[in-house]
Amino acid sequence: MPLYDCMLLLKPHVTKEALMELVSRVGKHVYRKNGVVADIKSFGTVQLGYGIKKLDGKYFQGQLMQMTIMTPPSMIKELHYLNKEDRLLRWLLVKHREIKYGLEFLSEDDAKNELNRFRSNLYDNDDTDQDEDDEDVDNEYQVEQAETKDA
Repeated sequence: MPLYDCMLLLKPHVTKEALMELVSRVGKHVYRKNGVVADIKSFGTVQLGYGIKKLDGKYFQGQLMQMTIMTPPSMIKELHYLNKEDRLLRWLLVKHREIKYGLEFLSEDDAKNELNRFRSNLYDNDDTDQDEDDEDVDNEYQVEQAETKDA
């Protein structure tokens, strides 16, 4: 079963009890489909970048919740009942990807070659930068000497 993050942005005036009732309702729905709620995080009240217009006004703040769930993909289509929820400003479901970072995705030989190439490029570039800087310092010194001789 894939892992998903369900982000819930609720209206700022929603009570903690109502918020927990909504989260538990989503959790029960996940459990009924043989899923698991792995984590629940509350980010508290957040300022929004723009106002979200609803029937009862425009909101510039919201309470942000994140639920990490592991559930079959068939259950995702059933979350659309959240669209009719009055307490929610927005909701979003994001699937976790199985992405390998860094050198994990390379074979061992490829990783060694890549590191060696990186190291050689790293040291080659440093030497040329220092040489160019040294020439600039020499030119500045010569200009200063010429000025002091003229004076």
